[in-house]
Amino acid sequence: AVKLQKRAAKVGFDWSNAAPVLDKIQEEIAELSVEVAADDPDKIEEEFGDLLFVLSNYARHLKVDPDAALRRANQKFRSRFSMMEESAGSRDINLADLSLTELEELWVQAKTNEKKI
Repeated sequence: AVKLQKRAAKVGFDWSNAAPVLDKIQEEIAELSVEVAADDPDKIEEEFGDLLFVLSNYARHLKVDPDAALRRANQKFRSRFSMMEESAGSRDINLADLSLTELEELWVQAKTNEKKI
């Protein structure tokens, strides 16, 4: 996506800064919401793709590598989820037996512990 956006930017088909891209993100979220409500899988996929495309464009304007950002987010999730598993395991608790509220409490605890490291 970034390569396509850079190509378009070379000929001036681009926003001058990141601010208007946020408006486009909101527009794409609204369009996706309409298709989700309509329960049209093909249109949902199309609008989801549009949202991902504009998010990568926003990243480009912020000088962020979207692939690197996603890898970093995946690693952060993996680390926090492992902490949740360890915390539950140390108390002989199966995560699958916990409510969403209890799981969210473990998530917050993992985030807090991660910041201390």
